[in-house]
Amino acid sequence: MSTRVYIPVSAEFDADWTLIPTSLIWEDGTVYTNGWVLDTRQAHALKVGSQGDRYMVFIDHQSYLFFERNGSMTRNNLGRWFVERRAA
Repeated sequence: MSTRVYIPVSAEFDADWTLIPTSLIWEDGTVYTNGWVLDTRQAHALKVGSQGDRYMVFIDHQSYLFFERNGSMTRNNLGRWFVERRAA
């Protein structure tokens, strides 16, 4: 079984309004920037149940970073970033 781990991510929008993560802070405090996003698509986080944007990233190994959108468009919080981690 897996769990969501919410992590801090900096992101920006490109000219086509695509949300692109530019850096993140991993659970151990390591900061990753530039050149680590390999693929982007809308997809389910099958292990923990959620739908949003899935980013295939390379951070010492291939992993997935998810952007979970907030259902309310009237709030300032657009969503949260998380990774999947196997439960201990």
